[in-house]
Amino acid sequence: MTIETFDPASVSAEAPQVSMTDAAIKHVRKQLEKNTEMAGIRLGVKKSGCSGFKYDIEFVEAAQDGDIAIQAADDVTLYVAGDAANFVKGTEIDFSKEGLNSTIKFNNPNAKDLCGCGESFSV
Repeated sequence: MTIETFDPASVSAEAPQVSMTDAAIKHVRKQLEKNTEMAGIRLGVKKSGCSGFKYDIEFVEAAQDGDIAIQAADDVTLYVAGDAANFVKGTEIDFSKEGLNSTIKFNNPNAKDLCGCGESFSV
């Protein structure tokens, strides 16, 4: 048996390579059209949940210090919090809608475990 640990310092924050699917871009675009004062969407990570971390996503008027800006589309900017970059490197943000339910999904290759409710992850 081997034990692997994730060291966030070992992953470069220079190129987080976070991407968004076309469905996610379309959803964010619609929300930005409704809130014209917002500059884009910001992805962060907080310690929380039963698995250790949860994604924190919000619409923002401007980037915060340390944020990494990713131009997901001509009119959609994704800001990745600098302190979250190592946790979300390689993540694909997706959006799905089934009936009346819609959800933003995070396909994160760094996530080792997900909680049962899908709200948190561990690395």
